[in-house]
Amino acid sequence: MSKGTAHPQWKRLERALARAFGAERNRLSGSSGRADQSRSDSTHPRLFLECKHTKKESAVGTLYKKTAKLAKIEEKIPVIGLRADGEPILVVCALNDLLRIAEEMKEAQANP
Repeated sequence: MSKGTAHPQWKRLERALARAFGAERNRLSGSSGRADQSRSDSTHPRLFLECKHTKKESAVGTLYKKTAKLAKIEEKIPVIGLRADGEPILVVCALNDLLRIAEEMKEAQANP
């Protein structure tokens, strides 16, 4: 691809995540500043997607890789829970595992 037609990695990330949820990438979402447009990275009507692409691995990315190695040994799905005092629990997982994780959660709630 030539420089003029290459899509930056952050655009590809936004597009891939939006499409995974049946939406499209919201162009100029963060920079338009328009009150009539969502600042979400997608056009999804109910989900506010925010994507961040980095060249260097984050601390969460490093933790996920370590957890995924351990989970693979035990043939389990890696899921990380993060929480700061007084804040909600954040869940980190691979996108391709999300449906299976949701199924496990739904089953657990149906059979407490």
